[in-house]
Amino acid sequence: MHLLPGYAPELNPVELLNGDVKRHVAQANPGTVADLTAATAHLRRRQNQPNVVKALFYEPEVRYAAA
Repeated sequence: MHLLPGYAPELNPVELLNGDVKRHVAQANPGTVADLTAATAHLRRRQNQPNVVKALFYEPEVRYAAA
């Protein structure tokens, strides 16, 4: 069991996935709804890439969650 502070998004592996998606959307710099839809398709692709998502649990700040 790992005790975590009440609010610590940097210790949450899901926040790493959110950051990955946000970076991708920001880099795409969508100008239309269609562009935004295409950019957020990145999240849908991640659903089919469990190895990438699993690797997020081995980042130093969230490695405790892989135990």
